[in-house]
Amino acid sequence: MPTLSEADRTLLTAAEQGDADSVRAALAAGARVEARDRHRRTPLLLAAIGDHVPVAAALLAAGADPDAQDDRDDSPWLVTGVTGSVAMMRTLLPARPDLRRTNRFGGISLIPACERGHVDYVRAVLRETDIDVDHVNRLGWTALLEAVILGDGGRAHQEIVELLITAGATPGLPDGDGVTALEHAERRGFQQIAALLRAVL
Repeated sequence: MPTLSEADRTLLTAAEQGDADSVRAALAAGARVEARDRHRRTPLLLAAIGDHVPVAAALLAAGADPDAQDDRDDSPWLVTGVTGSVAMMRTLLPARPDLRRTNRFGGISLIPACERGHVDYVRAVLRETDIDVDHVNRLGWTALLEAVILGDGGRAHQEIVELLITAGATPGLPDGDGVTALEHAERRGFQQIAALLRAVL
C-alpha cells in the first residue's frame, strides 16, 4: 500500500469526522481521493460509514469510487444498506455504483438493510434502482429470507416483506437447507409475516 502523505492522512481524518471544509482543503493540497487507511478504507467509505453526506458529495465531485472495497469487502455503496441512509444512497447513485458488488457474506446492499429493518432504505432502493431482489448470498439467503430469519417479526420487518413481495421477490425460494421464508416465519411464530407470504404462494 502506498505511503500516506500528510495531506492523505488529513483527508482520511476529515472524512471520518465529517469535516467537509477540511476534506476540500486536503484535496486542494494534493491528497489522493482514493487514499486508504490501515484497513484499506477510502475517505468515501469513511464518510459513508459516518453518514457524512456533504463530505461524500465533495469526494464524489473529486472522482471518488463508490465501489472501492476495504479489507472486509465493505464499499461506500454496500455500507448504505447497513446504515440505512437514504440520503447517502441517493448521493452515491449518480456515481453509478455496481449494484451487484457483494460484501464478505456474498450479499448486496439490499440484504443487510432488510435484516436490520431499514424500511425507508428498502423502499427507496427498490423504487430507484434495478437491484436484484432475489440475489442469494453465501449463506443461501435472499433479502426476503434474511428479513424473516434475522428479523424480529415486528412492524418494520412486516413492511419490508410487503415491499419485497411487491417488488417481485420470489416468495417460495428456499434457503440452502430447503426451508422457505414461510416455513421460517411459521417456526418463529411470525403470524403476520406468514400470512403475507401465504397470500402470494
